[in-house]
Amino acid sequence: MRYAQGGGLTAERRHFRERIRYEAGERFTRGERTAVIAKDLRVSERSVERWRRAWREGGMDALASAGPPKLPKLSDGQFAELEQELAVGPAVHGWEDQRWTLARIRVLIARKFRLDCSSAAVWRLLHRHGWSWQCPARRALERDEQAVGLWKKDVWPQAE
Repeated sequence: MRYAQGGGLTAERRHFRERIRYEAGERFTRGERTAVIAKDLRVSERSVERWRRAWREGGMDALASAGPPKLPKLSDGQFAELEQELAVGPAVHGWEDQRWTLARIRVLIARKFRLDCSSAAVWRLLHRHGWSWQCPARRALERDEQAVGLWKKDVWPQAE
């Protein structure tokens, strides 16, 4: 299950859900019915049935949380190092222009930390730490306001 802002459940929320499953497990041993357990614990009957099946096959240990679905490849310390490398710019790392792309960051991670990850994994890593797509801090010096105004007046209405 995926959640907004690049995360899964927090550790506290996983622990809370685990306690609910353990409570259901204790009620399984007492022979209570699925519908009653679901109503009391405020979960679906289908979830209770799934937990009951796991409990039958593996006991109470089968109801334990499996932890986060996937741990990040870079630790917080390594990500701090990566941020320092990103701050010095792509030119220092051998690229001609000053644009960081996912592919370039992926190469930088491979060089610096000897980790191979996909562009999607790089995006999730950056997003998890509050990074977003590039947005210029100011307008380009080369921008021709008169040409932009003419384009908006003449070309844009035809394109719509």
